[in-house]
Amino acid sequence: MSDYKWKPIEPLSDQDRAIDLAATRPLYDTWRASKLRLTQSSEGSLRRFTDRLVRRLSVETGILERLYDLDRGTTEALVAKGFVEDLVSRASTDIEPSRLIDILRDQEAAVQLVMDCVARNRELTKGVVHELHAILTTHQEATTAIDQFGTRHEIPLLKGRFKEHPNNPRRPDGSIHEYCPPVQADSEMERLLSWLSTYSGEDPILVAAWLHHRFTQIHPYQDGNGRVARTLITLILLRTELLPLVVDRDLRVEYLDALQAADYGDLSSLAAMFARLERAAILQALSVDVDAEVARERSLTAAVIESLAEKFGRRKQAKQAELRKVNGVALALRARTRRVVEQALSRLSVPLAELAEPEIHVTDGGPDRGNAHWYRYEVIKSANEAGKYANFTEEHYFVKASIRAERERLVFVVSFHHVGRDLSGIMEATAFARLETYEQSEDREYASQDFFVCSLEPFVFTHRTTDLEIADSFARWLDTALAVAIKEYGDRL
Repeated sequence: MSDYKWKPIEPLSDQDRAIDLAATRPLYDTWRASKLRLTQSSEGSLRRFTDRLVRRLSVETGILERLYDLDRGTTEALVAKGFVEDLVSRASTDIEPSRLIDILRDQEAAVQLVMDCVARNRELTKGVVHELHAILTTHQEATTAIDQFGTRHEIPLLKGRFKEHPNNPRRPDGSIHEYCPPVQADSEMERLLSWLSTYSGEDPILVAAWLHHRFTQIHPYQDGNGRVARTLITLILLRTELLPLVVDRDLRVEYLDALQAADYGDLSSLAAMFARLERAAILQALSVDVDAEVARERSLTAAVIESLAEKFGRRKQAKQAELRKVNGVALALRARTRRVVEQALSRLSVPLAELAEPEIHVTDGGPDRGNAHWYRYEVIKSANEAGKYANFTEEHYFVKASIRAERERLVFVVSFHHVGRDLSGIMEATAFARLETYEQSEDREYASQDFFVCSLEPFVFTHRTTDLEIADSFARWLDTALAVAIKEYGDRL
């Protein structure tokens, strides 16, 4: 790959504004309304959820920068209990536990500063950005600089001050990625913040992706730029009453690839990634078991009686016809899914006919068909593994399709179900499949089965979504899931 030459940052473009975020936007108002209800019913539970989210963000941001490594078990303990050194063994990390806790607390403090800025409606200025950088690098005394001859040497880290030396990294292939020259860092930051102040009416996920990328293009500090950039994402989202998003260590390659695509003018991958992570955060927040949280803090009998009364009262208020409009969207998507699946299996039957005449069956599922309970176990299991709650007290729809040639049968299912413990007006589509191999034993036939998930991410929609708004994005999602199922089936034949 050739060297990447720095160029001045650019504002949001019409191409950026055309990025398809239709599947996420309806969640914004739904979450804000749900947040208000959660605040009124159990402010402590919502605060604890947010605190854990902030701690997870604080842990992962340093791992992304390779400041330290930390095993998953210790990560979960620190997220649940707080940044306590006694929870960290020397074997669980590659730096001293005391130093790790210092860095984690710095990163948590930076998010707390952002929350304070939001609460006090402080304008985002260069001074605030400097303050964030100084907090994030409190326990980092030095960094590496590269001189004009390409020699690396250690220099003191300027905290809360723009860089004085170039910080252009060399990629593994030997090419150079050039960031903003030190002499222009101040003016580029002025332009960045000036443009940002005019974007209050834009989609917050889009603005977060734009701000994050443009900040990393400037790379105004000698070190710590990635940590500051991810903290600024939190500022943008909290200002619009959304949730912080966490770029997990397992997403590092996807994240860096998305930033590289944005360097060459395509912000869509980064925006789509942020939208996906925000959707996940909202769905997990809606799945917080408020009743269980309250019960932990009160006497058992009184808590159970009170939580049941509150739960039934809230359920009665929440079950409004407006929220259940999402069922109409699910029905429309079910019809689309059936048409697409029937066409795909019909095409697949042509090459399969060379093996044997294939048997194809496609079935609708839902309360209107009397079989809404089908696949409940598979849906609940996959939702629990993702930290979400699949709500089967509400309507559940699905499409089941199967094709069999000789001994091999594929069963492909797309499920449409509600998410969250209370009726929220949010549903998601998930896709999974089963491969069955039929064997003959004496006078009967039996099948061995392999189950697998076909959709890495669910497709989310709300009562504020219309079928036409998300038709294209749903078609892409369904095409990907169906391709996974058919490929696995083809490999088995």
